[in-house]
Amino acid sequence: MRPSKTIMIVATALSLGACSTVDRLNAVGQAPALTPIIDPRDRNGDRVVTMPMPHPEAVSRQPNSLWAAGARSFFKDQRATKIGDIVTVMIDISDKAEVSNKTSRSRKSGETADITNLLGLEGAAAGQLLPDGFDPSAALGVSSDSSTDGQGSVNRKEKVELTVAAVVTQVLPNGNLVLEGHQEVRINFELRDLSVSGIVRPEDISAVNEVKHTQMAEARISYGGRGMITDVQQPRYGQQVVDILFPF
Repeated sequence: MRPSKTIMIVATALSLGACSTVDRLNAVGQAPALTPIIDPRDRNGDRVVTMPMPHPEAVSRQPNSLWAAGARSFFKDQRATKIGDIVTVMIDISDKAEVSNKTSRSRKSGETADITNLLGLEGAAAGQLLPDGFDPSAALGVSSDSSTDGQGSVNRKEKVELTVAAVVTQVLPNGNLVLEGHQEVRINFELRDLSVSGIVRPEDISAVNEVKHTQMAEARISYGGRGMITDVQQPRYGQQVVDILFPF
């Protein structure tokens, strides 16, 4: 990056920070101002929302019939069945796991062998090979001793209760529905992020168009957040790099 470009970026950041500081100083002793009523479309830049939609179906009309094909009322099932339909996913995770293992093993063995007679050559061989003397009764000895002691324990407890609306993004050939749901809630400078996805059977969806997370196959549930508090709780990037590269 060129020095001139870097200076411009730093100057812009400082000017924006100064403006924010001045605004906060001007608001000392005053209640936060309310947002004026505006067109909701202007709040997000009037962006067009696109979602998965079912294939268009030809509507057949009967002149003498009081019922319109494709109408979602009266005796028609209101549960999600097609691409683009919305279904409520009930997440109630209450898991607890306690595992404790202990392993202990000990083994000890010993072998001893001696040479009492070696065709009368044990003395001559000892004199040539071992000038300091040779004891045939201690010719060979082998011993081993090993022990293993291991302990491990796991104690986990998790509880999550959430509700999120998901959209049917795909209908599989066997009729099962693929769901994708995402929800964000911002409080001050902290953003709570929830996402869920999985596969459900249409018959597992209740009459009020709800399905439990335990009835979802290949369920992927993510609950977290990002913001100032999350940044403080996470180690700095340099520390994370050191933790990965440092071998000790």
